[in-house]
Amino acid sequence: MLNIYFGSMPEAIFNTSVYFDNTYDESWFEDDFARRAIKKIDKSEVIDSRAIDSPVLGIIPPERIAGGTKTLILIKNCPDKIFNASTCGDNCSEFILELADSCDITINLRHIMKFSKRKFKAHIMNNDTYTENFSEYLDAACEFL
Repeated sequence: MLNIYFGSMPEAIFNTSVYFDNTYDESWFEDDFARRAIKKIDKSEVIDSRAIDSPVLGIIPPERIAGGTKTLILIKNCPDKIFNASTCGDNCSEFILELADSCDITINLRHIMKFSKRKFKAHIMNNDTYTENFSEYLDAACEFL
């Protein structure tokens, strides 16, 4: 289930990039989810846990991947934490929904993320309601942002 809190949330980790750079585990890059996210969002290939082949930057360390990719990897690997998913672009939304299909995740949004038009459920924590699709999600987002 996808749990969303809109707006300022003191317990959410706001600067996900700095948090990632100081806490990631090299084993996270052996995971298929991380490899797919890096391939789609960064247009890059994971060589190993310390090297990513970027067509723009060359061989880079994990600290140089996109902020949205870092946030996705954190959401997957630190399910007990809440992350500011507004560091993610709309190209991350399908990965967020994928994670939510397999486990409960909680994200903080400070903008209206464009999720796909497909049906998806979300728990809006601000008023403890549930949405069934993008239109209902959009109504909730507009109410709290």
